[in-house]
Amino acid sequence: MTSDLRRQLILGAAKRCFARHGFAGTTTKSVAAAASISEALLFKHFPTKSALYAEILAEECAADPALHRLLELEPSTGTLVILIRGMVRHFDEVHALPDQQEAQRFRLMMASHLDDGEFARLIYEKVGGLIGPIFDVSLSRAIEAGDARRIGREPMNLFWFAHHTLLMVTLTRLPVVPCLAFGDGTDFERQLCEFILRGIGLNEAAIANYLDRDLAWDSGQPVIAESA
Repeated sequence: MTSDLRRQLILGAAKRCFARHGFAGTTTKSVAAAASISEALLFKHFPTKSALYAEILAEECAADPALHRLLELEPSTGTLVILIRGMVRHFDEVHALPDQQEAQRFRLMMASHLDDGEFARLIYEKVGGLIGPIFDVSLSRAIEAGDARRIGREPMNLFWFAHHTLLMVTLTRLPVVPCLAFGDGTDFERQLCEFILRGIGLNEAAIANYLDRDLAWDSGQPVIAESA
């Protein structure tokens, strides 16, 4: 069996184990047993349980049709706004469905920051690799079009600032009784989108123009799979 086939076999077995027992209840030993291989062979492909889980999440994200539609769009101011709005809606779904798998993943992500950070680092690497390029180019196009001003020398920092803003907002809303009452609905979504778009440099005219557009591609589904 080739290395790639073995890797896919391990991932398939791991998906079944994580689905049945969750992250905490799954061990690398149980995944190896489900894949009918030794634990030592599993470690040759995935050094830790966190690395294995992060790879599964990255595969799910890469297979998301909404993400594919986004990545096929021409980088532009409009694409940048679509991306930010998709991120806002995704994180809002974590709040709206607190008992679902996305909320569990979110809790795992936040716990990683207080532990060794391994899982969070892996997820940031995956998310940055998938979404970072289109954000970077779209922001550059927005600046060239006069829709945004350049802020700093590291455009990907702006992406992470937006991402971390949403992480913290979601964290405060995750308990049954939210830590802060931001309100719900379209007004909250728009306010959050405007705050982030201003923060990454878009001007008021561009925000008003693109945020209110009825974009045919937008099905209302989240673009960013994985709460990170």
